[in-house]
Amino acid sequence: MSNICHAFENGKAFIAFITCGDPDLETTAAAVRAAAANGADLIELGIPFSDPTAEGPVIQGANIRALQGGVTTDKIFDLVRELRRDVTIPLVFMTYANVVFSYGADRFLSACRDIGIDGLILPDVPYEEKEEFLPQCRQYGIDLISLIAPTSHNRVAMIAREAEGFLYIVSSLGVTGTREEIRTDLASIVEVVRQNTQIPCAIGFGISTPEQARQMAGLSDGVIVGSAIIKILEKYGTQAPPYIGEYVKSMKEAIS
Repeated sequence: MSNICHAFENGKAFIAFITCGDPDLETTAAAVRAAAANGADLIELGIPFSDPTAEGPVIQGANIRALQGGVTTDKIFDLVRELRRDVTIPLVFMTYANVVFSYGADRFLSACRDIGIDGLILPDVPYEEKEEFLPQCRQYGIDLISLIAPTSHNRVAMIAREAEGFLYIVSSLGVTGTREEIRTDLASIVEVVRQNTQIPCAIGFGISTPEQARQMAGLSDGVIVGSAIIKILEKYGTQAPPYIGEYVKSMKEAIS
C-alpha cells in the first residue's frame, strides 16, 4: 500500500493544489508548508505547462506566471527535495503528458521516486492510454492516479477497479475553477466506485467554500481545492502563505 493512503487516515482528507513557481519557488515552498501545518493531508504540486487543457483561467494564469518566471522541471525537483526535509504528508505531481515525455518518462519517474513524490496525475491521459506511463510508474513506486469525470458513464467501474493511490472524481464538466453550484449526480458515481474498489476517492473542480467542501466530503473520502488557493496567491503574491494557511485551516475544519 502506498504512502497516499495516510492522507485518508485522519477522517476526510483535504487536498490542496499549488502551482509550482507562482509567483516564485520560495513562495511555493512557504505555501506548501503553511498548507501542511494547517491541516492539508495531501498536496498536489502543479508542474507548469504552456497548454494546460484541463485548467480554467485562474490556474492557466498561474502556469503563465510561473513559466515567465523561469521555472523548470529540474528546479521543481530541487524544490521537492528541499521540502522533504520537513514535509511528511503525501505529495503528488499534477502535470501533462508532454512534460513527462519531453523530460523522458523513465528519467522523470525515477527522479520522482528519489525526491519523495508519491503519485502522478496526468489529466490529458485517458484511462485507455495509461499504459504509456503505468509500467514506469510501477517500477519506481509512483501511483498513477486516475480521474473519473461526469462523462465517464459505463467506464467508472472499470477505472475504479484498476485505481491506485486515490481516485480523483471531477465534479463538473469543463475546466477547473470555482463554481457557485455543483449539479452533477456525484452520489451515483461514488456508489459505483465503492462497489468496485476500496481505494479512497476525492472530489475536485469547483470547490471553494467551506459549505461546498462539507457537502462534497459527505459524499466522498476527501475534497480537492485548487483555484481558490491560486486566487489567494494571485492576490497576495509573496505574502500569500499565511493567508493560504488560514484558508486551509477553515476548509479542513469544515470537513472534520
